[in-house]
Amino acid sequence: MDPGVVSARLASSAVAPLVKKLFVNEGAGAGLVDRPVRVSSLVSFSGEKRTLTGRDLVKIATELLRRALGPVSVHERPIAPAEEEPVALALAHTLYRLGELEMDDVQAVQLGAPALVRALKEAGPDVTRDLSADAAQLHDTLLDNACLHILHFFTQRSTFVARTLVRQSGQLADVIAKTDLLLARTPAPFSKDALFEERYAAHIVNKHGMLTIYGIDLSRSPDQWPLDTAYLSLEADLAHETRQAPIRAEHAFHGRDRVLLRGVAGSGKTTLVQWLAVTAAQQDINVIGSGDSALVPLIRRVPFVLPMRTLTRQHADLPTPEEFLSRTRCPLAAAQPPGWADRVLAAGRGLILVDGTDEAPANVRERARRWLQDLLSTYPGNLWLVTSRPSAVRDRWLAAEQFTELSLAPMRQHDVTSFIHRWHNAARSVSAEEERHLLDAYEVSLNLAVRTKHDFARLATNPLMCGLICALHCDRRGYLPSGRKELYEAALSMLLTRRDLERDMAPPDGIELTEEPKIRLLQRLAYKFILNGKAELDRSHAERIIEQTLPGVPVAAAQGDAFAIFQHLLLRSGLLREPAVGSIDFIHRTFQDYLGAKAAVEEGDMSLLVLRATETQWEDVIRMAVAHARPGECAEFLMDLVRRGDSATSSYRRSQLHLLATAAVEHATELAPRVRAAINERAGALIPPRNLAQANDLAGIGTVALELLPGPDGLTDDEALFTAHTAVLIGGDAAIPVLARYQAHPTPQVRQLLCTAWHRFDAVSYAESVLSGLVGTGVYLEVTGAEELAVLGRMSSPRQVRVAAGFTSSDLVRELRADRLTHLWLPGDQSVTWYWLAAFPRLESLTLGPAEEPIDVSSLAAHPTLRLLRLPQHQLIAGRDSLGDGVIVSRFPHDGEFGHD
Repeated sequence: MDPGVVSARLASSAVAPLVKKLFVNEGAGAGLVDRPVRVSSLVSFSGEKRTLTGRDLVKIATELLRRALGPVSVHERPIAPAEEEPVALALAHTLYRLGELEMDDVQAVQLGAPALVRALKEAGPDVTRDLSADAAQLHDTLLDNACLHILHFFTQRSTFVARTLVRQSGQLADVIAKTDLLLARTPAPFSKDALFEERYAAHIVNKHGMLTIYGIDLSRSPDQWPLDTAYLSLEADLAHETRQAPIRAEHAFHGRDRVLLRGVAGSGKTTLVQWLAVTAAQQDINVIGSGDSALVPLIRRVPFVLPMRTLTRQHADLPTPEEFLSRTRCPLAAAQPPGWADRVLAAGRGLILVDGTDEAPANVRERARRWLQDLLSTYPGNLWLVTSRPSAVRDRWLAAEQFTELSLAPMRQHDVTSFIHRWHNAARSVSAEEERHLLDAYEVSLNLAVRTKHDFARLATNPLMCGLICALHCDRRGYLPSGRKELYEAALSMLLTRRDLERDMAPPDGIELTEEPKIRLLQRLAYKFILNGKAELDRSHAERIIEQTLPGVPVAAAQGDAFAIFQHLLLRSGLLREPAVGSIDFIHRTFQDYLGAKAAVEEGDMSLLVLRATETQWEDVIRMAVAHARPGECAEFLMDLVRRGDSATSSYRRSQLHLLATAAVEHATELAPRVRAAINERAGALIPPRNLAQANDLAGIGTVALELLPGPDGLTDDEALFTAHTAVLIGGDAAIPVLARYQAHPTPQVRQLLCTAWHRFDAVSYAESVLSGLVGTGVYLEVTGAEELAVLGRMSSPRQVRVAAGFTSSDLVRELRADRLTHLWLPGDQSVTWYWLAAFPRLESLTLGPAEEPIDVSSLAAHPTLRLLRLPQHQLIAGRDSLGDGVIVSRFPHDGEFGHD
């Protein structure tokens, strides 16, 4: 029994009154101070204002322990009765160290609960020395909970702290309130449900707590790495929205409880699912101590990871909550208490992660939507994440169910740099000294190549591709293939042949196959996966496919039967895996599509590909088929796509097929001019985009669309806006020259889009090429990150600036141009007082966003040039009367999102 589970009973109503007794009560007026207060001067058991004795402190600790253990029998308690008094004494001794801390209340709140726990334990490191392991853990659990409430007490006590640390105190109050709500619904700590949840959480952490870093397993290294060190935090955008700053993907549930997350193959959807599941399973209430309040919704949640490929492998129907564990092949399925999943979801404690909607057959997806509708209506109050490739489900597929759509953004330059560094660090950690020096050089040269060579930059847009690029660059001593087809070919060669050579491994099963027969077997297997519309197959089915293919691959047939050859491919190819006994899939869908396309071309199934072209599961197969096909085959195939699009009865199908042909052209090695001209003609009918849907469709074909986008001359205002919008959505360095054409556009909305899109590009390049030449007034240059703010300080032009949350007032005073700034837009809770704005003597207009508390504007009366104060329509303000007649207060509607007026 884990003693830590007792924290489930320590709601704020039980802890707060006891914590309050630890500190002095100075009566009316207490806390109206103008400076921080030493923690040691606040405690009630030492100093001149002492009201508690040591015996009283022990009584408080004993009562805290009693409330934590709750009304359970002696046999159910996590420690023996004889150990309860020593635990209470140890806790009293630890809390007594509050009177010896060399920090003030401001520092304590800023550091957070985990740091306060560490400080108290370091001040008295021997208090748990004589306790058993369970008793010591119980002491630490009680201390963790007490420290969280101690910090909350500080924020409530001191006017100085509450006004200068609004964000920190708000976070503490938020985590306590949300935790109380969930604790009220949490099972008693020693019930069967709680005991099972403890085992289940450990299973989730163990199963999903490791990541594969592609290519690291080439020599003398593990295949996987701990999630907490390998995870790369990526950005996500509100779907089809360029005017809002991106969020970190793991913050998807900050202010939302239902999210549909779209992302291309390899973009990190499944990795994010793993990270969310593990974070929730670890049940870390002290996550707030890191200052990351956006993760508070995950506290006390029970995660259910539901891969659609697994749910639909053998069943036509989708599971009920009681079947979640059995259908995902969780080994604890039979051990769950009857009705447990229903109780978790009914209490609103679930985190439901439905991964890979695109991996379910197309005819199942609509059933999946109805399945989700039933679950949502039956179990409100839970957190829901559904992931999919971008085009697998239509826009607003779950809008009626109040899902927010997010899209994983392509990796920006700093993400790529960070990934490359982490990859090489992982490789260095398992390499000999002389190899580490080589890896240092490879890291430098790869960073340079990705920054300066357009082909590499186009490929390095997601974690999968970055991992392959790192592995190939290292494997080939600094050489990289330049195209996507070449990259996959090199990756397959690395995995199928060089992997075992680098490890100097003799074939353990006696089977020796060269690269070509392995590829022929694997591509046939991949094609069958695709034809069956599944991402997983039964092992017996996979073996039958190998059995049917073996006669055509005599070098393999001579070395073993279908079972032996399949087993060899499973263990030695690096491309297949067995996620559960009897179930087979490819390590990544991208390899399956690439190999399946090769098989389709070799078998002459191009007509079949044309027929399947409107099915989203086949899009990447079709693109790769163009790369594999010979020039004549390629030309005829693309013209068939064009002709099918011409004959389509719906405009949607016509656009879909013509855009798919346009996107596939990029992969053609050689193409007749007449075919290219025909495809460009069809694409021209869709360009310039005239609405948001057309812009999104064009962006979906990637960088090839940039070559087709016109300049602003001759376009209507809407066409210019949606053309620029398309380039922003495509992103990357190649989009910057396209957007630079719109610097002088007369429409403010177009210029504002250029200002708002800064965060999607390299800050320096975009500022030099686009923002520096911006013509006209009436638009705000929007700053969302530290790099942009630093660049802004070197720019001479911006007079109107809008700043996202996350910057201190000192940051703004240091970086913004005081000699030019005339209009400033800030978050409403940027500051408590506004005296610091005197640093901008030319400021004429100040716009403040929404804030949870009333905004005190009295300090603005002293500003010498401010004439206009704009506030959200329903924002409460204080001190307006003190502004006098010099400042006009204006109201504006606000939708609560950054980037909208």
